[in-house]
Amino acid sequence: MNSKTKHAPDAVRLIVFDWDGTLMDSETQIVHAIQSAIADLQLEARSAEACRNIIGLGLQEAVDALYPGRGEDFRQTFVARYRDHWFSDSHASELFAGARETLELLKESGFTLAVATGKGRAGLDKALRQTGLSGLFSATRCSDETCSKPHPRMLNEILQELQIASQQALMVGDTEYDLQMANRAGVGPVAASYGVHARERLLQHQPLVCLDQITELVDWLAEQSLFDTDATARQSLAVLE
Repeated sequence: MNSKTKHAPDAVRLIVFDWDGTLMDSETQIVHAIQSAIADLQLEARSAEACRNIIGLGLQEAVDALYPGRGEDFRQTFVARYRDHWFSDSHASELFAGARETLELLKESGFTLAVATGKGRAGLDKALRQTGLSGLFSATRCSDETCSKPHPRMLNEILQELQIASQQALMVGDTEYDLQMANRAGVGPVAASYGVHARERLLQHQPLVCLDQITELVDWLAEQSLFDTDATARQSLAVLE
């Protein structure tokens, strides 16, 4: 975990999470689905690194990055082939170790949680059903419902829906698109170095902290006096009693 000099907010009510590469280790599944779609359509090959680089963008924007200037019909065809492969269970993804426990602890401690993802709505809903995490999130936004990252609209809509000020929110993500979106929305950026983009790339966007694993988020919040460990312990004891 690497903290930066940028000051953390005085109070945090809302923590927004990216999904792929931040909560779920889905890189292999996404890259496989992209390269399978490329093979189906007999397109020029793209490396695994090129495919990883566009994770976090909306599907339409990702296709444009891989194959610019091909037009709307091409984008729709590519997206349809990608989704066919992604929704197959041959390369199912799993949550990162400690992600579920971290989310549950934050929720129990009084934080409002949300998701802002480049996934489409159908994909996120499937992942939420499979993981059983939907009850932890007060709001979710997907790229096919609003503007793709790094545009701040996705975060702004969540803030407006939950009636929480940007200064009281954090955005946790593993790509520069997440951090750019956070900075543009006036939300505290928190980097996850264990995901898609390299630490050096993330640090260029001045995150409050760069996490080496998702469980470090609670420790960092406690260090910033944003997480009351004593209150959490009392709450846990009350449940046990």
